Amino acid sequence: MEQDDIYLSVVIPAYNEEKRITPTLESVYDYLSHQPFTWEVLVALDGPTDDTLGVVQAFAAGKPQVRWLNRTENRGKGYTVREGMLAARGQIRLFMDADNSTDITHFAQMQPLFDEGSDVVIGSRDGKDVSGAKQAVPQPFLKRLLGDAGNLFIQLMAVPGIWDTQCGFKGFTAVAAQRIFSVSQIDRWGFDMEALAIARKLKYRIAIIATRWVDDADTHVNLGDYVNTVFEVLRVRWHLLTGAYQ
Repeated sequence: MEQDDIYLSVVIPAYNEEKRITPTLESVYDYLSHQPFTWEVLVALDGPTDDTLGVVQAFAAGKPQVRWLNRTENRGKGYTVREGMLAARGQIRLFMDADNSTDITHFAQMQPLFDEGSDVVIGSRDGKDVSGAKQAVPQPFLKRLLGDAGNLFIQLMAVPGIWDTQCGFKGFTAVAAQRIFSVSQIDRWGFDMEALAIARKLKYRIAIIATRWVDDADTHVNLGDYVNTVFEVLRVRWHLLTGAYQ
């Protein structure tokens, strides 16, 4: 299909996901198969060391709407999402997590907001962003504490007014995706807030939907990633001040 023939691209970044990605792909494929619009699923591989590629290939067999990008070097989630969003062909480009923590059915809330003219629509797990947002299974206390402190820092430095910049369920129009991800530079976990900071700088219209988010105990995020994200926020702030996102 040509780009203009595809309405929605779903980009799924994947590292070592051989145990979790099949149920996610099944859920996404089933949902999209019942929609009236055209679509594609693009799995962007981040140099997995397990059999994620083989699992994806097995699922995609006989399904022309499912494709993948096979990069053998691990570069980080931010790099992988950027690669996938720029390679996607849809008029709307949505990225979501391989663990299905925010289910694809949430796209039904996004679609009317895009129809009304939003350039970027993001999911939020925080009721301060939008009524109804919640975490079905709360995160551990330390993880919540670090997340809350980090978000206040992100708001102060880069993205004021958005309480949940890190939810892994974000949609962009093709134009917004090309402009934002062609200049973004964060390769690891801070890429979400960088994308929103660039969207704000470009004066894109950002809308927020409430998500029902399920924390996965097998997440790849660790304490060191939170620390690194602090430095990434400072990088984004510096880039905003110096005009690096031209």
